Amino acid sequence: MSASKRLLVLVGAAVTDVGELPPSVRLLLDAADEVLVVTPTLTSKLEWIVSDTDKARHDADERLATVLGQLTSVDIAARGVVGDDSPLTVVEDHVRAFAPDHLLIALRNTAHADWQERGLIENVVAEFNLPVTVFAVDEEGRVGKPRPV
Repeated sequence: MSASKRLLVLVGAAVTDVGELPPSVRLLLDAADEVLVVTPTLTSKLEWIVSDTDKARHDADERLATVLGQLTSVDIAARGVVGDDSPLTVVEDHVRAFAPDHLLIALRNTAHADWQERGLIENVVAEFNLPVTVFAVDEEGRVGKPRPV
């Protein structure tokens, strides 16, 4: 894994404790000169259909605050924003605006993933010519093994 100057972090799920981050993920974060954290507004299909995004927006705000607080606690300076309800659109918008060198994606694991995550990684890899590292987080905030894509 090469050092990244600008790291875009897409967070669909937050870890309970930043100390649980795998060493390869921590290396990416530590090596970055700039870190931008984006939390998509992950609605259920029904919420999306009826445009009821209040709870999903609140959850995304909380997820962003959690991640930024965790990064600050380990001396990683980062800024962040809540994004659209489509993770692919979020990545597209922020790749264009932020021009990252690497994408780090924290997804809900398959046991609690929703429709927005299906096919996301394959689409990101196909659409953007960037290194991508992905790890899954379970409902209790525990981390699975990361995988470069």
